Amino acid sequence: MTNTIRHEIISGRECYIFGQPEATYLFIQPVDEHDLELLDKEVEEISRLSTKPYSLVAFKINDWNKELTPWSAPPVFGKEPFGDGAEETLSYVADMLLPTFKEKGFETNHCYLGGYSLAGLFSLWVAYQTDKFSGIVAASPSVWFPHWMNYVMDRKTFPKSIYLSLGDKEERTKHPVMSQVGVTIRKQYELLVGQDINTTLEWNVGNHFVDSEKRMAKGFAWLINNDNPKQ
Repeated sequence: MTNTIRHEIISGRECYIFGQPEATYLFIQPVDEHDLELLDKEVEEISRLSTKPYSLVAFKINDWNKELTPWSAPPVFGKEPFGDGAEETLSYVADMLLPTFKEKGFETNHCYLGGYSLAGLFSLWVAYQTDKFSGIVAASPSVWFPHWMNYVMDRKTFPKSIYLSLGDKEERTKHPVMSQVGVTIRKQYELLVGQDINTTLEWNVGNHFVDSEKRMAKGFAWLINNDNPKQ
């Protein structure tokens, strides 16, 4: 990781920060170890895709299956079940992370939340909880998560801009639950379009494990290049 990305402990959680307070846009991203290994490349790709000034704060998720999911569910792969820690994670972002960076002088009025995989599902869930974010990136989100479409069907998002993406091979898995991701992401997109949300659904080449940093970068760049701040 380059020396342009700074490491800090904020309210007991590891955070990795790129950019300066004077940047117009602030990106918030929950990450795991794999995401951190690619954070340099993600930052480089965002800068290649957009000339607009931004800062990025990546905060470390310690228990991926628990901290990013809004309700408990049985294991889908392996033996580890899903927890209901999304609300606590959102509380950390809203009540600790954002106020800390506001005090540091960072721009928090044009703040965007985004994540990959389960972190993408978390970001999409947050869109239905709060108006603190101008836009959302849900890159290859785990919208196969049990009961997800039932949850969102009669709800509306607070942000007016939402970026969705999926790999074109992700729905081709033989796994009976995860193979529903293609059908579900299309329904999610249609739902947002029907609610007049500024949205797009981008199909990337490859399966779930290909170019995650590039997929995230495309999402953040799309949001600020469209520049549709919350209303």
